[in-house]
Order: sequence, then C-alpha cells, then structure tokens
Amino acid sequence: MPRPTVLVLGANGRFGAAAVQAFTSAGWQVLAPMRRPPAVPLPAGTRVLDAPLRDTAGLAARAAGARTVVYAVNPLYTRWDTEALPLARLGMDVAERLGARFMLPGNVYNFGQGMPALLREDTPQRPSTPKGQLRCELEAEIRERCARGGMQGVVLRAGDFYGAGSGSWFDQVIVKSIAKGRLVYPGPLDVAHAWAYLPDLARAFVALASREGAPAFEQFHFAGHTLSGAELLAAVEAAAGELGLCPAGAIKVGAMPWGLIRTVGVVYPLWRELARMSYLWHVPHALDGAALARALGPLPATPVVDAVRQALVGLGLTPLSLPQLRPPGPALD
Repeated sequence: MPRPTVLVLGANGRFGAAAVQAFTSAGWQVLAPMRRPPAVPLPAGTRVLDAPLRDTAGLAARAAGARTVVYAVNPLYTRWDTEALPLARLGMDVAERLGARFMLPGNVYNFGQGMPALLREDTPQRPSTPKGQLRCELEAEIRERCARGGMQGVVLRAGDFYGAGSGSWFDQVIVKSIAKGRLVYPGPLDVAHAWAYLPDLARAFVALASREGAPAFEQFHFAGHTLSGAELLAAVEAAAGELGLCPAGAIKVGAMPWGLIRTVGVVYPLWRELARMSYLWHVPHALDGAALARALGPLPATPVVDAVRQALVGLGLTPLSLPQLRPPGPALD
C-alpha cells in the first residue's frame, strides 16, 4: 500500500514543525511548502515544495495525491485582523483543489470572556474580541465549504501551545528570565488555564487524519494539560531542578504589568493585542477531551513535568547554556 500523503502548510512554524515530525514518525509522506530554509532540520524523507501558498493551482499540482492538508499558517499577531482569513481561504482553496481533508488547530478565543470553566464542542461561542470573531468566521467558512462537498474539515481545539521550540507565552514570558532566577506568570496563580504540549497535539492530528469514514466536518477538543498558575510554576521548578538549572528555592515569581501594557498599547500594536486577550489569564477554562477520546481511544499523553522538562531542553535551557544564577531582583508589580 502506498504511504498516505499530507501537505503541511506553515511547516516552518512551531506547530507546523511538530506536525511534520509527527506525521513522518507515523509513516506518512510529508510535503512542506517553504519560502525560506527550515528553522529546524526536517525529518528524512520530507519533500520541500517551492510553490507559495498564494499560487493555489501550482501548489495543488505539486501536492497531487495529498488527501490531508494541515493548516499551520499563523500570521504575526498584529496582522491577524487583515491576514488571518485571507490566508486561511488560500489554504482551503488548496484543499478543495486536492479534494482533501482540511485540518485546523483551533483555540479558545471563540468562547469569549464569558466562557464557562469547562469547554465542550457544543459550548456556545460568544467571542468578545476581534480575534475571537475572526476565529468564529474562519470555522464557519470551513463548515460551509464542507457542506458544499468541496472538502472535508476537522477543527481540533487546544489551549496555549508549549514545547517544540519557541514562540508562545511559555517561553516568551513565563520562563524567559529563568536564567536570572525569575519566572513571570501572566495571571492569578489560582486560575485554571488550558495548555497543549505540541508533540502530543501533533500526534492527535495524525490519529484524526488516519481515520476512515469520517463525516464531512468534525470538531473536537484536545484536553491537554489544565493547570493553575501555581501548578505550572511548580512543574517548571521541578523540571528545572531535574535539569540542574537552578538550586531549590532560587526562583522568584513576578507578575505581568498589565496596567503598563494597556497604557503602552495605545501606541504599540503588539501590546494592544496582548491586552485585549488578557482575560484568558483571569477566566478559568479547561477543554473537555471526552469526544476526542471516544473517537480515537486513548492517546499518548506526556506527563506535565516530563513535557515541561522537554520544553525547556527544546529551548536550549541546560546548565551549560545558562549564566550563573544571581540573586533575583524585585518582582514585577
């Protein structure tokens, strides 16, 4: 039997790279369009395509035979409003040309600031931000195209990414100053927050893509790890201790200066966008993965401390890579 083929759009991003690795490990032929050299070495056998996403006809021709399209394209946070939907539509156009299944990693933006503590597939979506509204519009268009018969669609919703490289709250904020003996948490330490360890999430995508006889459109929630701030920081300290990154009790915890961020956000677009989404750190939420478990059976799940340890190693954080820890300064207000 020929190997199944997947087209990973956005393979140079962190989720895209994790998807390439997971599909390759599962024996799939992976096609990866790239405009620049890969950020990390690609697994052996990955085929790099030179067709850009905007050339949907040319890309589909080069990807002939692919029956799955993983959409991992993620525009800059400050350009979501203008680029998110147009880029996703190009990805859907490619999937329609291929007659393929379009797979999207969803997030919790759709549910808005009033979201309940446990999010299921049938939880009402009431976005309270422009990014949440965009996400709802994107998923609605996937449903519509699937209903027309041009493609199949799957949305697998997950919490904040971590692991498999840099580019998330975990590495850009929480452990960014670990070399100075400091962690920074964006919200109250007793509020539950949904996290997705990327290698686990990518394996779930492979399992969904491998199913036969799936309906035209499906959506599932990936439970991942639901952790309070205190639980996540405890896992970071435990993993850092195992790696020898710091002595016990050396880490201090600071908070995000949200007032300053909102003020500066008036003139600095990135901080404005971060402030708009700050509710995610103050509203408890978890993703119910029961439907996914019923569809796929038990999935491998990396224990939290193991996942955090691997995430730290993936960031290059080892004793040899860090300067000698010095006494931490005062925590952020």
